[in-house]
Amino acid sequence: MDDLLELGDRLVTMAAPDEQVEVVLGAGRGTSVRAYDGEIEAFTSATSRAIGVRVVVDGRQGFASAGTLDDGVAVETLAEARDNALFAQPDEHVGLAEPDGVEPIPLDPWSPVVGEMTDGERIELAIDLERRVRSGDPRITGVRSASYGDAQSTGAIVSSTGIRVAGRSTHAGVSVLALAADGDDTTTGYGYDSGRDHTDLDIERVADDAVERSTAMLGATKPASARLAIVLEPRFAASLLGIAAGMLSGERVLKGRSPFAERLGEKIAAPMLTLVDDPTDARSIAADDHDGEGLATRRNVLFAAGELRTFLYDSYSARRAGTASTASAVRSARSTPSVGIQALAVEPGTGSVDDLVGGIDLGIAVHSMSGLHSGVNAVSGDFSVGVEGHMIRAGARAEPVREATIASTIPRMLLDLRAIADDLTWLPSGAAMCTMAIDGVTLGGT
Repeated sequence: MDDLLELGDRLVTMAAPDEQVEVVLGAGRGTSVRAYDGEIEAFTSATSRAIGVRVVVDGRQGFASAGTLDDGVAVETLAEARDNALFAQPDEHVGLAEPDGVEPIPLDPWSPVVGEMTDGERIELAIDLERRVRSGDPRITGVRSASYGDAQSTGAIVSSTGIRVAGRSTHAGVSVLALAADGDDTTTGYGYDSGRDHTDLDIERVADDAVERSTAMLGATKPASARLAIVLEPRFAASLLGIAAGMLSGERVLKGRSPFAERLGEKIAAPMLTLVDDPTDARSIAADDHDGEGLATRRNVLFAAGELRTFLYDSYSARRAGTASTASAVRSARSTPSVGIQALAVEPGTGSVDDLVGGIDLGIAVHSMSGLHSGVNAVSGDFSVGVEGHMIRAGARAEPVREATIASTIPRMLLDLRAIADDLTWLPSGAAMCTMAIDGVTLGGT
């Protein structure tokens, strides 16, 4: 990290009196292993280096990046960013982030265990995961992929406006896709987990999850169309609320592309919903003490008891809106900042998942979703995606179903949220979510 900061310092001192200069640097090493049929199908180990330079002068912004930290190339990248600024359109709101006095919460998302792990241990972990899935149920006919990967990364941001921060992190993850068959009926199911190193991973649970998901849909049929309640397990609740939170981006609001614009302070969700974006929580794999512009991260309350409390901003969108950044900038060294969600967390309910399901007369417990990107309109809030799952009848899970769609709108679903369970789960995405039930959703089938 010291080397990155020193390189950033050298470039920033080259700033002309009328310039703002920002340097973002990153370095990392990653390893991935994929097993197939008890052997290694692929093994990759690679290092990466990157530098990105922004120059702002007379309301014009230029950016350039390179895939090396060589001093000579770094100086050339600064010169290229200056040249690019000459061709940019002037914008009075363009400018770098400036220190805002918020003190960072100390975080060190780094585990030395990743660096101590041998390649042989990585290979054995991937093979063991595949072995566990294959032996998990006689209906498992194969494993399409079983993978393990880990990474170590360091980064730094230095700017002429007084930003000077650096950090490091590690990450490890596993994933597996299982195949199941019963006669001519075949299905797939996946399992995955992530952590700071491999000791955080629950391999047995990942294998069991893939087996259960691949076999649960055997014999599924197309359901009758109905209007009913849907039950979303934590990973799908995260998908839904992640889409809703994305609509609270200051960029979208300023462009008139959010259904929640001009609704701050209004009740736009059920009173039971409190949702925050909190990258300062060390329990999240996405935790970080600074955002993509070097500002200290903070806990931003999006919904409090159903009331819309804030939109999310980076420095540019905050200037346009006449407000302050919420430290919600996301970026890599090869890109400029933009507004993004960092670590969503929902406030848990008080009842169990069984209690939640037991209160539903007719519903569907969603097992998988497809078409989230194509079936959701982030401007209007229209929501229509393909699903598989189990019907819920008289408070109990019933027959499996497939080839169905669920449809509503994001604003309507937030208001029709009927229950949140107490099963708070930290997901590989960094979100913390619970099982949720939503009323009044249209199920499209036969």
